[in-house]
Amino acid sequence: MFSPNMNSVPEEAAVPGTVLIPMRFVWRHGGNSVFLCGSFTQWSQLVPMLPVENCDNVFQTVYGLLPGYHQYKFYVDGQWRYDESEHHVTGDYGIVNTLHLSTDDMDVDTETFRRVVRVTDGTLTEVVPSILEADLQASRQRISAFLTNHTVYELLPESGKVVALDVDLPVKQAFHILHEQGIPMAPLCDVRRGKFVGVLSAYDFILILRELGNNASNLTEEELETHTISAWKEGKAYLNRQNDCHGRVFPRRFIHASPNDNLNDVALKILQNEVSTVPIIYSSSEDGSFPQLLHLASLTGILKCICRYFRHSASSLPILQLPICSIPVGTWAPKIGESNRQPLAMLRPSASLRSALNLLVQARVSSIPIVDDNDSLLDIYCRSDITALAKDRAYTHINLDEMTVHQALQQLGQDLYSAYELRSQRCQMCLRSDSLHKVMERLANPGVRRLVIVEAGSKRVEGIVSLSDIFKFLFG
Repeated sequence: MFSPNMNSVPEEAAVPGTVLIPMRFVWRHGGNSVFLCGSFTQWSQLVPMLPVENCDNVFQTVYGLLPGYHQYKFYVDGQWRYDESEHHVTGDYGIVNTLHLSTDDMDVDTETFRRVVRVTDGTLTEVVPSILEADLQASRQRISAFLTNHTVYELLPESGKVVALDVDLPVKQAFHILHEQGIPMAPLCDVRRGKFVGVLSAYDFILILRELGNNASNLTEEELETHTISAWKEGKAYLNRQNDCHGRVFPRRFIHASPNDNLNDVALKILQNEVSTVPIIYSSSEDGSFPQLLHLASLTGILKCICRYFRHSASSLPILQLPICSIPVGTWAPKIGESNRQPLAMLRPSASLRSALNLLVQARVSSIPIVDDNDSLLDIYCRSDITALAKDRAYTHINLDEMTVHQALQQLGQDLYSAYELRSQRCQMCLRSDSLHKVMERLANPGVRRLVIVEAGSKRVEGIVSLSDIFKFLFG
């Protein structure tokens, strides 16, 4: 290791054209002069770290790393230090921090990194592509034209099963069905009136569990055995103050679509009404009697149509090649020193299940990243996961304040500390440097409703991009 009184920083030794992964290093423990040094500089160079504006005692720098194992330390006011809050081991240079970058684990898009970070003549530069407003509008118009000229028939599978529930079914039995069928929601049919009238979803189960756990609850566990869906929906409308000017309760309008509707209108219905799916209903009679439930349309299916149509003509949509960090899409965690952005909803594994349910409702989100003390991603708790508590009537003998998120995930057969591969289907991730096209392709896969944006290597959560985020950006 070099002499501590070194007062200059040698230029990087790098091969021009080498693809590097940008990593942000942060020192949060104060000092007047802070530098970074590590195996990636051959322990022979000091990389200056700059103080973060409006954030005392915090310094940061961005440095490009090759995939692999790295060790590093901080040189603070003439003393070698390591960050106790990050992973550390004893090495040849005493106690050092470590990190491991694997392009295989993260499925790093090498082409994207070539666009974002490149070493030229030994100098690290970061290039964030931009797009002309004319190209942006042209891309949006092409997508809008495609969606307007194609109908819901494009979404209908050749064969399949759609589950619907009778409104006179007891709530308890309904949620058992959702759990057993592995579905997050189901349309509701009023058999006596011969029409579909609404939807029962995991969100309803969350509200019921919160009411059961409330000391002032009007709904008991015994009543849940016989409480019908229609009775719950009426009570929910009253609790949510869904009434007219005379105080009379009225039900929320049933959102549905016809197979003849175009995809643009269906996507707008989903976004404007903040629902995840829209039942596709067909009736041959003018009065709408004897309706047939054909399909449950979602943004996933519509996005899949977009990706399939433009897969071989991506050049006609310039916005698809942009990294997601360069466009206004998704919800991002505030940067250090940034105070004008809402915090990203995240929870620790030790948080209570009640706090998770409250956050899902109050923040109006469908999922919450579960992170460790360094904000590195461990798992994700989704709104639909709550139906797992219907198994063996688990909801009747749990305390929402005592059960932790970790324990709730174990109900799903998940272990936060198991191998990452076992959780990869639930915990879909992407990088800030991934292109919009790559993110759209991943979100078009069945069952994937959002991607957690993480920092390469550390898997520290940087944001979330969801299906609705993508469509809001595409629609402008």
